[in-house]
Amino acid sequence: MSLEYLNNRLQFAGQDITAVAEEFGTPLIVYDEAYMRHQMRRFHNVLSLKDIPYSVSYASKAFSTLGMIQILEEENMELDVVSIGELYTALKAGFEPEDIHFHGNNKTPEEISYALNHGVKFFVIDSVDEIGLIDSLASETVDVLIRINPGIDVDTHEFISTGQEDSKFGLSLITGDALKAVKTINDSRHLNFKGLHYHLGSQLSVYAPFVNALIRVFDWLDAHEIEIDILNMGGGYGIVYTEEDIPFPIEEGFDVIIDKLKQLCEQYERPVPHVMIEPGRSITAEAAVTVYKVGTIKTIPGVSKYVSVDGGMSDHIRTPLYGAEYEILPAELTDDENQEVHVVGKLCESGDIIGKNKVLPKNIKRGDLLVVKSTGAYHYSMASNYNQMLKPAVVFINEEGIKEVVKRQSLEQLIQNDIL
Repeated sequence: MSLEYLNNRLQFAGQDITAVAEEFGTPLIVYDEAYMRHQMRRFHNVLSLKDIPYSVSYASKAFSTLGMIQILEEENMELDVVSIGELYTALKAGFEPEDIHFHGNNKTPEEISYALNHGVKFFVIDSVDEIGLIDSLASETVDVLIRINPGIDVDTHEFISTGQEDSKFGLSLITGDALKAVKTINDSRHLNFKGLHYHLGSQLSVYAPFVNALIRVFDWLDAHEIEIDILNMGGGYGIVYTEEDIPFPIEEGFDVIIDKLKQLCEQYERPVPHVMIEPGRSITAEAAVTVYKVGTIKTIPGVSKYVSVDGGMSDHIRTPLYGAEYEILPAELTDDENQEVHVVGKLCESGDIIGKNKVLPKNIKRGDLLVVKSTGAYHYSMASNYNQMLKPAVVFINEEGIKEVVKRQSLEQLIQNDIL
């Protein structure tokens, strides 16, 4: 991500942030399109060099708009969706349904029928009872994977750790649910078992959990004499929010992971399966910043200084939800000394905090702009209308200039579904 000061004004992807905000207003989420494409190509490059069958599937929950989907299509990405809304967005953008996989722990009959009718590539089954539901709704053969829990603990926030035994997601290897699911699928009328999916968690900075999961999975496959065509290892590759974060080493990590996969295939005399991965955050998070305008400033002598901005937890929920930390920068540098302040939103909640104890210029004032880094994942996609706040606009910066990809929500749109 290209972020630097030029003549004391913050530049992002070659554009002056202040000028961009003046044109499109605030709050505003600004993406560096070249960075996103670069990240997609990194995943493609490292896997293509390993001489294996593979595909890279974007986790659309991170950030899904028509403009984003079009970029994915151009970069030879596949797509995973978890709702009828994500699927509808992809189809409206012209994404090929045979490159879409339907995930989710509670797919409704409506969603399943919609996906079947539009020809999605396969379903990732998350529970035993889902097998009968999909089978009853299908009229032709449907490829499926099962989502398993390898029972691997990872070092991340409990809300984004998903591969452990106690999880709402997936079928346990330990309890026998995964084996039961495979047998039930094989006995079904329309379902064709293709392989396994697992997702260990998010913001993972080391590759050891992925290696450990492979060992456990292959031991299980061998013990039950189960053959697979596809092995989907999920995503969860960590990115940098603050200086303390360690990003997942994409090239080094997959070099080790795929070598271990090949070694296990040779050990168990199995062909190398089609490998799938599902990066989301690692493609979009560091590709974007959010720009806010400062409003009220409240100083409590000897206690704290609060700097309020024109957004908040309606477009920045991860800090109130997880305590997630972000780096916050002024759009313009001054000669004044710095001090620690709390940057907060304008919503009616004490927990509406964007960042505590952030170092900013002491002379910060109403009308100044603040820039929050690494907001490209789980920001716009998790935005809400709490307090009847309007969802922000989104722009992409590319070699042609600045392109608006999501208009700011209007007051009329805010109540368009209301009925008097």
